[in-house]
Amino acid sequence: MSSPAETQPLTVLVYSHRAEVREAITTAIGRRPAPDLGRVRFVEADGVAEVILAVDRGGIDMVILDGEAQPTGGMGVSRQLKNEIDDCPPIVVTVRRRDDRWLATWSQADAVLVHPLDPLTAAETVAEVLRRSGAVART
Repeated sequence: MSSPAETQPLTVLVYSHRAEVREAITTAIGRRPAPDLGRVRFVEADGVAEVILAVDRGGIDMVILDGEAQPTGGMGVSRQLKNEIDDCPPIVVTVRRRDDRWLATWSQADAVLVHPLDPLTAAETVAEVLRRSGAVART
């Protein structure tokens, strides 16, 4: 069995129309959210069409969507992906207000992160969702 350092990196798609939000997400999670996961490679998207195309092509281990993205928010994109893509990768939605966490239930997201992102919470959440999805075993 190979060690995490020898495995292929996990690919995480990050969607927001704002570059600074994408950067905040990738910075909070870091390139190695947990020792057992190995490295993470981030792919960024600033439009919904890019997200759908990337997920439809495959090879994405997780999707992180900005719930406040414009013109289409991450919660709507999450629900669309979960309902339209067979074998949809796990999805994490970020929100600005803790009170908006309930919307993630509607969006069918696997987890929710609240801005400002705490690096420890963000990394632990992403690692747990990836472990549950079986992405770690596939690398």
